[in-house]
Amino acid sequence: MPATNAADRYGAVAKTFHWLIALGILAMLPLGFVADLWPSDTSGAVAVKTTLFSIHKTLGTTLFALALLRILWALTQPKPVPLHPERRAETLAADTVHWLLYGSLVLVPLTGWVGHAASEGFAPIWGPVGQSLPFVPKSPALAETAWTLHFIFIWVLIAALGLHVAGALKHHLVDGDATLRRMLPGATRAGTATGHGHRTATPVVLAVAFWAVALGAGAGAGLFRQEAGAAEPPTLAAADSDWQVTEGTLAISVVQMGSEIEGRFADWTASIAFEERGAPGTAGEVEVQIAVPSLTLGSVSEQAKGADFLAASEFPTATYAGDIVRVADGYEVQGTLTLKGEEVPVTLPFQLTLEDGTARVEGTTTLDRRNYGIGRNMEDESQVGFEVRVRVELTATRTE
Repeated sequence: MPATNAADRYGAVAKTFHWLIALGILAMLPLGFVADLWPSDTSGAVAVKTTLFSIHKTLGTTLFALALLRILWALTQPKPVPLHPERRAETLAADTVHWLLYGSLVLVPLTGWVGHAASEGFAPIWGPVGQSLPFVPKSPALAETAWTLHFIFIWVLIAALGLHVAGALKHHLVDGDATLRRMLPGATRAGTATGHGHRTATPVVLAVAFWAVALGAGAGAGLFRQEAGAAEPPTLAAADSDWQVTEGTLAISVVQMGSEIEGRFADWTASIAFEERGAPGTAGEVEVQIAVPSLTLGSVSEQAKGADFLAASEFPTATYAGDIVRVADGYEVQGTLTLKGEEVPVTLPFQLTLEDGTARVEGTTTLDRRNYGIGRNMEDESQVGFEVRVRVELTATRTE
């Protein structure tokens, strides 16, 4: 069988691309829906869900490469002429569906890849393909938009695929012509090459219009609206403090699926009483109030604040209170963290710089999420790490 196309047949290369991509789509679509609907209430279920999504993503990037090669090949080859050139509307519809398929084979995996690259820490792509893309930052908002586009383009692909299959079966079963046989493996020449070639501009315009309608319908249905979190951050009262925090960061990081995810609490207050001392001993006290629903943690923010983890709706505030103690190599807070109804002693070592009534503090500590009943159903540390690293940076000025 010749490798290249002719006016009355497809060549071996085009047929190979066609059937490889067709098999890939038939695997990808159900795999994606099953992965999305798979439960995540236990460690075992999360492991299965992660594997399903990794297979889906890996196959998707492979199909993306095949689709690009298929399109490049098609642009260099003649397309077999229609067997019924007098049926102009039918030929126009078929060409439009072909362009919808070509475009969808690029848009569906590309938007999925962008969504993956903008997300953090879940279901990696296997193989040599990187987890990130150039010019795609880690952004929950961007990831959500990409996933929404991915969802819409999937349904465009399903519609185009259904029309394509229906058209092929109509030609084969109703018309009894050679349209379908042209693409079957092993077929050489099928049908008589008559009439003119395919129009290009009009089908492309119609395909673009179809995508525009699909996007408009998605927007009208509210798919692009960013959903608000279930828990609203409590309004924290201003702290009565000898030292006023002028700027600061309260951040956490956790390892999920082998990737470190960092998040921050946007709303917290600190009441600080402190006097510098040169010898070991108590130098003051501190109480920090934290609005748990103000946490952002990459693409898993809402999951982290859900009932299985921080339960932010039920426990909207966390408190860390303790004594500031001078030790041999600096300072530390020896206190208790109250989180999700559990009280656990926590020591926070920190470095302090004092200059002209301004204090700069940098400290880190590590918590074990299991001490607070966070993620009890995540028993496998390879899925979600047990250790949570806490990082504090702040600048405070004396209020006197």
